Amino acid sequence: MRFHQDFAPPGRGAGQPRRRRTGVATAVIALATALALAGCGSTGTPAAKAAGAGASKAPAADRIEPLTTTPAPRLPVTVTSADGERTTVTSADRIVPLTGGLSEIVFTLGLGRQVVARDITATFEQAAELPVVTRAHDVSAESVLSLRPTLVLAETTTGPAEAIGQIRDAGIPLVVVEPARELADVGRRIDAVAAALGVPGSGDELEKRTQDRIDAVRESVPAPADGAQKPRVAFLYLRGSASVYLLGGRESGASSLLEAAGAVDAGKASGLKKDFTAITSEALAKAAPDAILVMTKGLESVGGVDGLVRIPGIAETPAGLDRRIVSIDDGVLLNYGPRTDRVLSELIAQLHPEGGTAG
Repeated sequence: MRFHQDFAPPGRGAGQPRRRRTGVATAVIALATALALAGCGSTGTPAAKAAGAGASKAPAADRIEPLTTTPAPRLPVTVTSADGERTTVTSADRIVPLTGGLSEIVFTLGLGRQVVARDITATFEQAAELPVVTRAHDVSAESVLSLRPTLVLAETTTGPAEAIGQIRDAGIPLVVVEPARELADVGRRIDAVAAALGVPGSGDELEKRTQDRIDAVRESVPAPADGAQKPRVAFLYLRGSASVYLLGGRESGASSLLEAAGAVDAGKASGLKKDFTAITSEALAKAAPDAILVMTKGLESVGGVDGLVRIPGIAETPAGLDRRIVSIDDGVLLNYGPRTDRVLSELIAQLHPEGGTAG
């Protein structure tokens, strides 16, 4: 599963067939993400704060920190989209990014004033007043076209394909970017967006700033005490309103983040090779997590920590017994973008409360 976003959800192909997903997560996760994102217009109060003593308190990462320099796009440019299409961009005056992660990059590059709409997953403060051009997570081509954009940015998971095709057929330059999957994708995505906007120099500056900050945070991971093992952390995707309870595996998108925070991805380590699988007592017992990572709205949807430990099998895990729950804001957790250092810092602080520091 991909969240985007933005925690990018498993989406539809942008003008191409959807990639096949494996396992039970494919059908339910699209529904679950749509339900989840319908309430993501703002970051709100983190669930960890409201859930009770069992969850660490996570500050809302709801603001973008733009570069101090103001870029001047050098256009036209012709770029190759992730879907193979060659696109010529002649103006960056009216930009519509169709995922929260892409919006985050555009705003951080310093071009937020040119953004005229947002996807529901763009939850940061500076984008809050922009019109939303998605229904649940499906793009409304009519809404996009009504804003007369000069550039639309999408991901390969953005859909439906018909809407992407309609935007392109109208003659609007549309550039497709590969979604984020791990920490190694941060620089690639910044470069791709900066190239499409005609600001490669700002892209280089932002990529360096972001990587330097991530590297600095990684150095704050405390060394394990003598004989101690790294904490095993299970990433759970929860949407109580839809009765969706999933355990992340190797392809969930959280593995590289957990590993950078000095932890072991319990789902991956237990042999789960897919993105997500339905939670069962057997799967949880095999994963044996010391801590559980959730998105704040997912935790809220099951009634906080008290509701989480009532899900069959969770109370019997070391994490459930200790009520050790790590909660990170939905709108930033898996973006793998300019704010990833903050996510990593908060994750380290919650996993290693005696040694990690939140930035």
